[in-house]
Amino acid sequence: MRFLMPGLALPALLCTTGCTGPDGSAPSPTTASASASASPQPTSDASLCTRLVTYWARRTLADDTYGDYQSMGLSHGQYRILLDVVAAGRSARKQQGADVTGRLMDRQARTACAARYRHGTPSTGPWT
Repeated sequence: MRFLMPGLALPALLCTTGCTGPDGSAPSPTTASASASASPQPTSDASLCTRLVTYWARRTLADDTYGDYQSMGLSHGQYRILLDVVAAGRSARKQQGADVTGRLMDRQARTACAARYRHGTPSTGPWT
């Protein structure tokens, strides 16, 4: 048996056959049927790594962090990438400015995370 969301069940039951809109046209699909057809795509491990590392790299570069890699939700391997990205960002910020720094950190994180997950999830331990 399929259950509908309470707010959407009544309109679906009331208009099962012969219903038309105020202008005589067919009713538009309900929100439930429209959202059911568009399912979200899962995020790849490399994309998730990139998003996490770039987020924490910007926060770290702004001295807006505390704690260790586990409090950031990173694995040890992701944290190593973060440290490399932040080091490169600090160097670039001194020489080239904030805009270049952000693009460099994004590119470096994307490249390092893609390399890390190119063969799937590392399996040498839970915090690798």
